[in-house]
Amino acid sequence: MKELYYKRDLLPELEKWFERKEIIAVKGPRQAGKTTILKMLSGWLTDEKGVNKDNVIFLTFEDFDVLEKFGKSPVEFIKSFMVNKDRYYFLMDEFHYAEDGGKKLKLLYDTLENAKFVITGSSSMEITAFSKYLVGRVFSFYLMPFNFHEFLKAKDERLAHAHNEKRMAVRNFLVSGKDFEVKDDIFLKDMLKKFEEFAIYGGYPEVVKAGNEETRKMVLKNIYDTYIAKDVVSLLKIHDVFKFRKLVSTLSAQAGGIVNYNELSALCGSYYKEIVEMLNVLEETFVIRLVRPYHKNLKTELRKNPKVYFMDNGIRNYSILGFSEMEKRPDSGSLAENFVFTSLLDVEKDFGRISYWRTLSKAEVDFIIDTGEDAIPVEVKFSEMKKPDISRSFRSFIEAYKPKRGLILTKSLWAEKTVNGTNVKFVPVFYV
Repeated sequence: MKELYYKRDLLPELEKWFERKEIIAVKGPRQAGKTTILKMLSGWLTDEKGVNKDNVIFLTFEDFDVLEKFGKSPVEFIKSFMVNKDRYYFLMDEFHYAEDGGKKLKLLYDTLENAKFVITGSSSMEITAFSKYLVGRVFSFYLMPFNFHEFLKAKDERLAHAHNEKRMAVRNFLVSGKDFEVKDDIFLKDMLKKFEEFAIYGGYPEVVKAGNEETRKMVLKNIYDTYIAKDVVSLLKIHDVFKFRKLVSTLSAQAGGIVNYNELSALCGSYYKEIVEMLNVLEETFVIRLVRPYHKNLKTELRKNPKVYFMDNGIRNYSILGFSEMEKRPDSGSLAENFVFTSLLDVEKDFGRISYWRTLSKAEVDFIIDTGEDAIPVEVKFSEMKKPDISRSFRSFIEAYKPKRGLILTKSLWAEKTVNGTNVKFVPVFYV
């Protein structure tokens, strides 16, 4: 039976750089699809680019034999595959297991003219450590679990096409200020139903493929347990697994909230420095992301602790065993906000840093996209809004910074409003 592959949004971006010499590094969490994307690249090289299949070499560094031979003599090992003068493509999976990998890759890059290397890794810490040897020699990319558009492509191509048209209009509005017309949405109920499934179970490929709730939960358990066993204990040398799991579940219950280091220390039986170290591990292994506060007025704006978000809602929900339907759960707003954060990461790479805004008087806006020239406020209101209401905090930010545009993400409302010269769009949350 042929394995089912879903085309990822990152694939064309990777293909674009294959004619260049630079190493391609794909970073991301375990089981997000890095091995699959290497196999898809292999197929693309042989089927579409006409490369001889013997010139495309797939190596997994979880294989002890590969790891040992590469470790002893990387040049000799790699040259053993190169039996002619044609160009060879080496697709090297889980490369973070290679000891002194950066130094060895530099040697290969500088020595072998006809070799193209693509590496993947599940630990940003390990792969980033290679960079000091590879300055000017590596292009880095991130492969995360499916975004909502990729999820829709796997579930319903027709719905994915309808979704992408509106998603791109919203993103063009954010990125360049290009306006769009607000009109009736005939797919609203369909989108909301798919969104709720995605918000609860997340976007890991094997979860998306799973046909029922029981299988989804089992797959999430496997992903989480494998991460703890392989990355945290073996690779990153954290041995107090109970304390680490307690931290993850505590953060899960607080997703979208401001990190309180003293509270985390007390709840996890830990201390400040250890909490900071474990948070760093969670960030570097793509489980969470800490979002820093936005500030220009240092006298009035709170500028210390970050907010915490999970890179996948499914992992977040598994850690607290929270899989009930959206309308029955008290944290539906947090799930929607977490979804928006991971969606905005695609925009962040285009032009802006994502932060949040909070003042000493407790005025708060969920997200600020800082372009350098403008600060675009984004607020999540996952509730049944009948008309375009703007919160006092959102108005306060507009008054203070006079942004050209703003975005309020709702459960189902499409609308627009001008506030003090700022064009504010109201858009269903799943179109961001």
